[in-house]
Amino acid sequence: MDFNDSPEEATFRAEVQAFLQANAERKSASRTVFHVPYGAPEMLPLAREWQRKKAEAGFVGLTWPREYGGRALPQIFQVIYDQEEANYLVPHSVFGIGLGMCIPTVMTWATEEQKRRLVGPAVRGEEIWCQLFSEPSAGSDVAGLQTRAVRDGNDWVINGQKIWTSGAHFSDWGILVARSDPSQPKHKGLTFFFLDMKSPGISIKPIRQIFGPSNFNEVFFTDVRIPDEQRMGAVGEGWKVAISTLMNERLAVGESREPNFSDLFRLCQQLELEDGPALQNSLVRDRLADWFIQQQGSRFTKFRTMTALSRGQTPGPESSMLKIVNSNKRQAIARFGSELLEAIGSVTDPAISPLKAVMQEALLDSPGARIGGGTEEILRTVIAERVLGLPAEIRVDKDIPFKDLAKQ
Repeated sequence: MDFNDSPEEATFRAEVQAFLQANAERKSASRTVFHVPYGAPEMLPLAREWQRKKAEAGFVGLTWPREYGGRALPQIFQVIYDQEEANYLVPHSVFGIGLGMCIPTVMTWATEEQKRRLVGPAVRGEEIWCQLFSEPSAGSDVAGLQTRAVRDGNDWVINGQKIWTSGAHFSDWGILVARSDPSQPKHKGLTFFFLDMKSPGISIKPIRQIFGPSNFNEVFFTDVRIPDEQRMGAVGEGWKVAISTLMNERLAVGESREPNFSDLFRLCQQLELEDGPALQNSLVRDRLADWFIQQQGSRFTKFRTMTALSRGQTPGPESSMLKIVNSNKRQAIARFGSELLEAIGSVTDPAISPLKAVMQEALLDSPGARIGGGTEEILRTVIAERVLGLPAEIRVDKDIPFKDLAKQ
């Protein structure tokens, strides 16, 4: 494991630091959260403006080919940029799904003409993308989806429902996987598309989340027509395309989100308990030590991924382990921090609650975050099979036509 930047990486890190110092405010002990919360009306224009600045400075799509606005750099350079940006107060990104999952899929499977049309606006923040995969009866088991795609001349007619679609209400484009042949086993009868989210027949219903925002949506398709030119991959081979999307998602789900150890430590520095300062309480110190150890374990595990990326190698399944540890740690820290705040721990107004209510918001959000991007059961299966080498789970539905499964 190599903890040091190479000369090229060090030069790039200095370039990133100079850009951020000139264009953003650094986080401080008194301010760790951007002043506009996610979901606020003014969030979207601020996010677009920050994306435009990054694109003009050459910090978007760092690993992509130059003809698509990238710099053709190894993946480690994207890691370095993300590390440095995490130290600054910048607008919440609405482009992560598009640039992290959708556009890489487009660049792998779309035509050259489509790439030239779609990649540039996404890089500059002019167009936003969403991912239309999950359904009410097909979450972690994406291949169990029932949304239908029926060929009609040069078009495909889509009918069905998607759910938990982040950002669908402000997205311009989406990627969609639908069932085109129910006579095939569930992984083989799927076809993959990209589509205009303003297409006739699309109905979007925001889902109000418990901590306020409506980032998730239900999306209904009623006779939505998609030209065959917007199909990616062969008919019936949509699972292959979907896998490339999901592999990109796995690189993101393991990231640690606020609150983390440093947030809790900062809160404890400010609190007085009945028996004195929180930092002198033995229970508090015990919990802090546990979460510091977990955070360091996650940090060094991520270094393994970074080392692989720096050497041009493909990372292993470490992100599955990171996601399990970090999502549980975040929920536990949020619960403990809210309990330490006692009565004010139930106040979610960022204007009057310590640390802008980051503990309370995370406490409400973290159970869902443990599900999104792969449930713990799915990730533990990945670890069991790909890390520990245990026998694969028995999959009784593997070779059964989907139309027969649907009747059971």
